[in-house]
Amino acid sequence: MAPEKKRLGKKHRSAQTRPHKGATPKGAKPSAGALSGASPKGRKAVAAKKAASFSKGKVRTQSPDRQKGRAVTGAQMAPGALPKEMRPASNRPARGDRGMASSDARKHAATRPEEQAPRRGVHSAALSDPETENALASMLPLIEEAQRPSDSISAPLFAICGRPNVGKSTLFNRLTGTRRSIVGDEPGITRDRIYGEVDWDGRVLRIVDTGGVIPDDEALIPSEIFRQAQVALEEAEAIVMVVDGRSEIAAPDLELSRLLIRSGKPIFLAVNKMDTEKIAPQAENFRTLGFKEVFPISAEHGLGVGDLLDAVSAAMPATEPEEAPELEEVWEDDTETSDDTGEEQPRERKLRSHGEHVSRETSVAIIGRPNVGKSTLLNALTGTGRAIVSPIAGTTRDAVDETVERDGHRFRFVDTAGIRRKGKTTLMAEKLSVIMARKHLEAADVALLVIDATEGVTGLDANIGGYAHESGRSVVIVVNKWDAVTIEREQRIAAGEENVPEPADKKVYTEQVRDALKYLDYAPLLFISAREGINVEEVFKKVQLVARERRKRISTGQMNKFLDGIDFERAGVPWSKRVRIYYMTQAAVAPPTFVLFTDRDVRLHFSYERFLQNLIRDRWKFIGSPIWFKVRPRNKKKED
Repeated sequence: MAPEKKRLGKKHRSAQTRPHKGATPKGAKPSAGALSGASPKGRKAVAAKKAASFSKGKVRTQSPDRQKGRAVTGAQMAPGALPKEMRPASNRPARGDRGMASSDARKHAATRPEEQAPRRGVHSAALSDPETENALASMLPLIEEAQRPSDSISAPLFAICGRPNVGKSTLFNRLTGTRRSIVGDEPGITRDRIYGEVDWDGRVLRIVDTGGVIPDDEALIPSEIFRQAQVALEEAEAIVMVVDGRSEIAAPDLELSRLLIRSGKPIFLAVNKMDTEKIAPQAENFRTLGFKEVFPISAEHGLGVGDLLDAVSAAMPATEPEEAPELEEVWEDDTETSDDTGEEQPRERKLRSHGEHVSRETSVAIIGRPNVGKSTLLNALTGTGRAIVSPIAGTTRDAVDETVERDGHRFRFVDTAGIRRKGKTTLMAEKLSVIMARKHLEAADVALLVIDATEGVTGLDANIGGYAHESGRSVVIVVNKWDAVTIEREQRIAAGEENVPEPADKKVYTEQVRDALKYLDYAPLLFISAREGINVEEVFKKVQLVARERRKRISTGQMNKFLDGIDFERAGVPWSKRVRIYYMTQAAVAPPTFVLFTDRDVRLHFSYERFLQNLIRDRWKFIGSPIWFKVRPRNKKKED
């Protein structure tokens, strides 16, 4: 019989089966990630190595909804806004950075964190068609570039003309490198004049795109297009006539060529849609129009465009470019200094947006429903017939811009297409015009929301105002056609008409507008008549006022003194939603953005935001500009 094994106690049994420190268990393969056989120190090292490899390979992404409400990091704030012990050591951009800037711009942003500011996207008001929105998302940088103040106003100008649907807008976009002009297969998309710049061979030329010209058409829209084209041809110093190389010579081509030859200006014939070398010789058939300079091109692919530009540039008069005025040194305060003569000179105030610059031009977008008088208002503000005006809804498609100088300040007014609901737009040109109107709104500083006084505030007006509010634009509400409910009513009564509506009272109308647009209670309200020119001058004053208010900056010391005097017990917020605000600072302007340093990482309750906004407006106004809040918990870094 085998001898009976001695029975061991629990302590001794566990001691025999417990692996030694650092040893690999029996039957297990040793690996770098095995934790069971490692010592406590070894386990910590392996866990740290795993966490490092996981975080290294992890790509941080955020949904558009999360990006919209992201908090501002300390690197995005002005110097001195954070206490020294709380300032971040890294100059890395915020998590929500979309990476759309160039590498140079990102380097500049990394070296100058104080110039960065949070920017909110208009995600809640985005179009319901994500494919169309994503396909045209790149329009905004091109629109901002096209709306940038130009230093080549005196550069020579040449015009592009031709009958409808021959590729004029495609050629314009190719030469300017933008998408200013809407392109489509439908004839007659372009109606107004669209200006741009061409940089070719070290020289800057101005270019104007015109609508499709049909000289003998007496209809309202074609006749207005012809009138706009005539204005462009008269001010141009050279003309490029575009024809369709894949079709025969049409009667409008012959009539337009006769008109152009009589002008006596240098004329160049661009035979478009010559996409291959095999069909290029067909361009010689168009010499029967009477032009010596014939160029086969493909505006869509860029073929032959260089030869055309060489010829146009050689024919344009040589002008010396004007030197851009040097920007004077700017200061943050309004104190005065003395120059060499001993006289005191006022310091120029620094106006900050997301960077630091002096505002010399205010971009104003005129928005609203179709047929509320936007184009008429543009003509009244600029004193010209710049935009086509007709009673037909949807006349304006491309955005029409014009600059006006007033008291040493430049205003750029942009007339946008009427914004309609998606279900009401059927043609592709209409869909693109609505998207372009939204993009031009986001590129502007101030929005003029035009409302038809005869129809009152509608649901679509409220939606359009929401686009401007959520994009951070300053807003001025303009009630147009006020004469139609006041002066014309008296005329109709004098003429003996029946069923004349009741007189419109300005005070009652104001209450109705404020009730329908409660979220725009900060926006000034004007009653005008663009057709009769009544009260139009007040628009300039209000635009200048709200543009100045949106760039107002409050110091951190003033904000903290203001914060100490607030009785937060008056805020109608549930106790579970309340947060403790240690201090607050203004991180950016245009629009004014305030960062709240709190004890918890929670989103502010809407009642809390409204309570703070009302108190801030009572103290510092911020007329016409929305106010944004960002929450940054004080102990977030420790928790992370």
